[in-house]
Amino acid sequence: MHKFLPVTAQEMKDRGWEQVDFVYLTGDAYVDHSSFGSAIISRLLESHGYRVGIIPQPDWRKKESIQVFGEPRLGFLVTAGNMDSMVNHYTVSKKHRQRDSYSPGGKMGLRPDMPTVVYSNLIRQTYKHTPIILGGIEASLRRLAHYDYWEDRVKRSVLLDSGADLISYGMGEHSIIEIADALNSGIPVEEITYIPGTVYKSKTCDTAYDPVFLPSFEQVRDSKTAYGDSFAIQYRNTDPFTAKPLVEDYGTRGYVIQNPPALPLGTQEMDDVYDLPYMGTWHPMYDSQGGIPALDEIRFSLTSNRGCFGGCSFCALTFHQGRILQTRSHESILKEAEKMTEDPAFKGYIHDVGGPTADFRQPSCQKQLTKGVCQNRQCLFPTPCKNLTADHSDYVTLLGKLRKLPGVKKVFIRSGVRFDYVMADKNPAFLQELVRHHISGQLRVAPEHVSDQVLYYMGKPSHKVYQDFLKAYERENRKTGQKQYAVPYFMSSHPGCTMKEAVKLAEYVRDLGFTPEQVQDFYPTPSTLSTCMYYTGIHPLTKEKVYVPKNSHEKAIQRALMQYKNPANRSLVLEGLKIADRMDLVGFGPKCLIRPERKNNDRLKEGRKGSPGEKNPAGVRKGSFGEKGFSSNKKGNPREASTKNPAKRSVKKTIRNTHKKKNR
Repeated sequence: MHKFLPVTAQEMKDRGWEQVDFVYLTGDAYVDHSSFGSAIISRLLESHGYRVGIIPQPDWRKKESIQVFGEPRLGFLVTAGNMDSMVNHYTVSKKHRQRDSYSPGGKMGLRPDMPTVVYSNLIRQTYKHTPIILGGIEASLRRLAHYDYWEDRVKRSVLLDSGADLISYGMGEHSIIEIADALNSGIPVEEITYIPGTVYKSKTCDTAYDPVFLPSFEQVRDSKTAYGDSFAIQYRNTDPFTAKPLVEDYGTRGYVIQNPPALPLGTQEMDDVYDLPYMGTWHPMYDSQGGIPALDEIRFSLTSNRGCFGGCSFCALTFHQGRILQTRSHESILKEAEKMTEDPAFKGYIHDVGGPTADFRQPSCQKQLTKGVCQNRQCLFPTPCKNLTADHSDYVTLLGKLRKLPGVKKVFIRSGVRFDYVMADKNPAFLQELVRHHISGQLRVAPEHVSDQVLYYMGKPSHKVYQDFLKAYERENRKTGQKQYAVPYFMSSHPGCTMKEAVKLAEYVRDLGFTPEQVQDFYPTPSTLSTCMYYTGIHPLTKEKVYVPKNSHEKAIQRALMQYKNPANRSLVLEGLKIADRMDLVGFGPKCLIRPERKNNDRLKEGRKGSPGEKNPAGVRKGSFGEKGFSSNKKGNPREASTKNPAKRSVKKTIRNTHKKKNR
């Protein structure tokens, strides 16, 4: 078991196998590391006695690419990879990205758009009756009818478009073993309708026990109100303890039925998953191509938890990993860390200890483990629930143990700290430890916005909570004598963000005294609350109407406002200030974002600067205007009066004062 799984027919035969039980197709390159979903599922199946062959990034234009191992005994497993392929391929403005971190050397173009559909169709053309099981985040978030941002329309379940038989949604460890065992026992795939964490298709809905009927596909396709209603039902049925089967009617195509989510992994189960014999690196076939860039980000990081009860509207974790926290034991994490220190490339720095949210190490309250999460309330939003257990003591202890390991110089926390959870904890020990030991000059946090109106639709705490956190953070830094900074992440164009709210964020950025190098424009991805608001203009849980900045030009203005210092953004910033009726921010005062439009003679003078013989956009030759005034490059021509002339200085001063008075 301590070698890579086979990727060729010869490697399969070298193991003494004539046939594999499962062929696993993935849109990612083959990296046998526990941060890659395909590695976890394939190693887990191997540990249960199943033979798995890997086909990474097959050429979807050739049938031969999926015939490497021949027909598998039990079925094909298909995943797009660790990342949604559409997000991987396109920016929020729908432009092609230049780099794919999950491909060898970062090369783009080694997977198609929507590999789950393309690979499955290719399999079905070749093997008519072999079971196909979809998994991974791409299929998980498209398991029922969903809005597709890239095509700007509602699409049906990926199960129908792909021709696959089952979807193993969520993290998949429980459901994939049950599916494998059912197939191995001879149960036909069309009769595997009972496994939690799966979605299947059926001609009737008799197989679903006590189901909830969603609006039909035809209804959600034609009505945004029906779409919002359907999403609200799905959102309230993401908990394994309280969820019911969901049925979606596709008319003559039958039904797509979602079983309740699988139960979360216990601590021992999590330990077992991360103790599987991963090689910890990419397959050697990628060495000559520069390896797989995505591994560099997580090679010396430790996964501490799964799930998130933060409940951000723009995040898909509620639909994929769920809201119940699942954690590994200290022993399991320390064991992995000790192994990490033996790597010749390890320099003594553990880059991260966390998960979706670094400082979550337990369920938000104890009742979740028996009764599940609340259907109509969040744990932290809009304020922390009275039943919330805000306690960092276990995490603090774990971090202390990691710091003491031989060969470890420093342990960083980079996967994100939930600052409202930090403030809810009355014990300041974690913040003290964070400041003293786990930051390298900058702490990255995600307030996302400063307007309480926008934060409400984001599912984030009020801006005051973030301000209080900054004060506490600065206070702890003063105690240690360190100068460490909080670097915030902000998002533009989220539902609920009007131009006035965008200007408010720009003013906050101005007062911070820094310009964000990158601005995250809201990206509507499947199965998030924010995407539902974006498409429908309605908050699906409250039914209130929501303002949505959809126009690409308006989105560009909101983005430009956060980078108002960039001269290229001036016209967009000016337009945004006019729309928001904030022309008071145009002027020479310290609070102004941009300067007023310059007069023609000012432009003319500026145009004369530069090297001799060049022309500026106004058509005036550069290089003839310096600090002392105008002069010709030709010898003997007269020179204009120097700007040192007291009379000229007086006139300029009068003009400046006039501008200042107007802008006051």
